[in-house]
Amino acid sequence: MNRFGILFLFFLLMGGCFGETQLPPELRLVEQQEMDLWRAEAHLYLPQVYENYKKNLSQAKRDLLEENQRFPWFRDYGPIRDEFLKLLKEGEELQQRLQIEKEKKRSALLDQFESLQEKINLLSKLTILYQGKPPLRVHLTKAELLLTEAKLLLKENRLIASEKKCPLVETHLHKVQEGLYPILARYQHPEWIAKWKRWAQETIDESRQRDIYSILIIKAEKKLILLKKGEPVKTYPVGFGKNGWLDKLQARDHATPEGKYHIIGKNPRSKYYKALLINYPNEEDRREFERLKRKGLLGKKATIGGSIEIHGGGKDHLTYGCIALDNASMEELYYKVEIGTPVTIIGARDERNSLSLALTDLQKKDEEKKNP
Repeated sequence: MNRFGILFLFFLLMGGCFGETQLPPELRLVEQQEMDLWRAEAHLYLPQVYENYKKNLSQAKRDLLEENQRFPWFRDYGPIRDEFLKLLKEGEELQQRLQIEKEKKRSALLDQFESLQEKINLLSKLTILYQGKPPLRVHLTKAELLLTEAKLLLKENRLIASEKKCPLVETHLHKVQEGLYPILARYQHPEWIAKWKRWAQETIDESRQRDIYSILIIKAEKKLILLKKGEPVKTYPVGFGKNGWLDKLQARDHATPEGKYHIIGKNPRSKYYKALLINYPNEEDRREFERLKRKGLLGKKATIGGSIEIHGGGKDHLTYGCIALDNASMEELYYKVEIGTPVTIIGARDERNSLSLALTDLQKKDEEKKNP
């Protein structure tokens, strides 16, 4: 009990020594009301209004103390009672406003939950991109758990506690987006799209003109298309390395190279069932590697790497940069192609690829948050 409360009780007792101390019945109602408002967290939802209510309550109690210090025959509790009646009305209005504020906050939280859940769902669809980036998966999982906690707190009517979880969810989702944006941006960049389109068209034209099989691998679609006379004759689902969505720059980066290659070797007894070795690095790869090294963008001890294959082992097999197929698909492909068969690896065929669209959706979500 604070000093003012002790004085309040003291003077009430002293008043009883000189005559009957009259406590307005509204006093206990107001005290109960004040306790109810505190429990309802009025100080958090409507701090200024609640503070004014508390000031008025303190003033009413001081007035009551002063009245009790007067001689009994001079006391007039009428004005005091009016003060407490006014306080009760003020408290009732505060309770009504508090209920409105809570409903508004509940509605806003539900909207925020929906937006956060949509972003989590969108990022979850890109799980294949997390293979080489475990921290991103951790951040996404933490975001999912925190959002679940926020929803449970809302069910318990702990709106403030629930609201505090949302920025934490957003922080983890931001970390995921920061990690994914450099990957996704390539699949939306006009220069990359133009280059990939050109390579794909050149491969189709070569297959048509030479009447040969050619292989076109499209990362965004996770597909290997076998072409004959420029037309697709079979499509196989494939898997890539941990960082397969990136272009290979050096050894041990677990990225899958992009460019125009050809088969230079066939291994019928590979560690991964059967394998087709391609001529990575080609001349263009070597030039780019040397350029990056001269600019200091690669370490002094970096090497360009090699031994990139199309092999079996399963399309869900995590490679170190190779392209993996199911064994049955590899068996079929292995005997259709030969040494010299062109192999072109691209990121996407057009601007409206799955990764580009995912980036657009994420950007829209961010824009909606800035301009609700």
